[in-house]
Amino acid sequence: MTPIDSLEVERVELQLNLDERKTQAERNRLGQFATPTDLASNLLSYASGLKKAESEVRFLDPAFGTGAFYSALLRIFPKRRIAQAVGFEIDPHYGAPAAGFWSQHGLTFRLEDFTRAEPTGAFNLLICNPPYVRHHHLEAADKSRLQRSTFAASGMKLSGLAGLYCHFLGISHAWMAKDGIGGWLIPSEFMDVNYGREIKKYLLDRVTLLHIHRFDPNDVQFADALVSSAVVWIRNSPPPANHEVVFSFGGTLDAPRIVRKVSAATLVNEPKWTRFPVAEVREASTAPTISDFFRIKRGLATGDNTYFILPAAEIENRGLPPALFKPILPSPRYLADDIVQADECGNPKVEKRLFLLDTMLSEAELEVSYPTLWKYLEEGKSRGLHERYLCSHRSVWYAQENRPPAPIVCTYLGRRDTKRGRPFRFILNESTATAANVYLMMYPTPALTAAIGRDPGLIRRIWTVLNELTPQELLSEGRVYGGGLHKLEPKELGNVQVPQLLDIMDKGERPMKQEDLFSRRAA
Repeated sequence: MTPIDSLEVERVELQLNLDERKTQAERNRLGQFATPTDLASNLLSYASGLKKAESEVRFLDPAFGTGAFYSALLRIFPKRRIAQAVGFEIDPHYGAPAAGFWSQHGLTFRLEDFTRAEPTGAFNLLICNPPYVRHHHLEAADKSRLQRSTFAASGMKLSGLAGLYCHFLGISHAWMAKDGIGGWLIPSEFMDVNYGREIKKYLLDRVTLLHIHRFDPNDVQFADALVSSAVVWIRNSPPPANHEVVFSFGGTLDAPRIVRKVSAATLVNEPKWTRFPVAEVREASTAPTISDFFRIKRGLATGDNTYFILPAAEIENRGLPPALFKPILPSPRYLADDIVQADECGNPKVEKRLFLLDTMLSEAELEVSYPTLWKYLEEGKSRGLHERYLCSHRSVWYAQENRPPAPIVCTYLGRRDTKRGRPFRFILNESTATAANVYLMMYPTPALTAAIGRDPGLIRRIWTVLNELTPQELLSEGRVYGGGLHKLEPKELGNVQVPQLLDIMDKGERPMKQEDLFSRRAA
């Protein structure tokens, strides 16, 4: 074992000891997820291929931790090439021991907040695993400061929903030398979400985006953080004409499972970068989408499902008034079939029969007319439910959003490796039950509603077509988290193309002509 290999063994031991002295909750709040040795080596090895063989290296790590990347730099780059190395760390818990550990190894260590430091613009190799701090953990004043600093450095106008890692990326631009290389180990969510638009614009316009490698979400890179990770490589120079970006997926950075080049011009108009490299580049299409036929809304957010949603037996045992409860679908795991039939009262014929409390009557009216329910509400208030965010913003704290029954609901979250082999389910709801926010509720447009009125069997044919969509057709519009958990937001489900629906409507009467779909969409 070489001296530098022995040093890495000691560093890992130091990292583990320091991690053990913090709780998981503390490290999650501060976004402190240490880079594994093999992954750090993989990044620096790849970086060596991007640098000219004899060029000097001026290295910067804005979120140093205990120095996984610097250790990898020393193992992979000859010492004679390393002209300068600087590391920033804001947390003394890691920073003070790391400063001592590396004091004899050529590192300039700065125990301070990188986002407040004065940039020098001298570094030609910047490698970083920035803190994954969600936006709601950032104080309002600090968030405003970060937004100003990010815009000044990179031109990115980040929204308030952007996490701290986005600001690190933007602020670091001012530290990079001309033609310098940047390698960023960051969550892949920026590739799909709305706040990521500014990041993608920066990557396409301000620098040359070289390569994005996305790790398989089932292969979580950080055992204590369920995020889907990506490595983003940039060169600090304007993009050349007709530039193509390398997208890779799975395996390792230097030995991915899938690789595809995608033109930068294509990426400008592609909202879902995680489609690549698995999916083909989409040509401009006039194919109808689900949103041409359905208005899609997320199911009810009750404020506390265990309180507002009760089994039929509990309602009876407590003597609560059934008239003030309405049926609601149970969680998808309690639905063995993809069709929910109704009993003679319209309630779903399912084993787990649940009902949602929903009334606009005042507490004074309930105390007089329905004293058992009034007592139940008092129990809720004693638990502080009426002061929770959702409940406190309602005109009546126990009233629910207006979510009438939808003839089709789609599951909101799912995994690909289920027994069904499908991450999402379309469920035909023949009952009068509403649904909670574990479902997306699909309401036919007025034109489709009229067509169903003329041909009642049409909704079942549509449901059949939806269930024949391939997993990839749905996954390419959604997003994925570490551990392989997939999610579909209403707009994402609405973007799924369904030309088959026009075909089945040819057998009956179409609700509208195809050209009408798109004139309405444009309007």
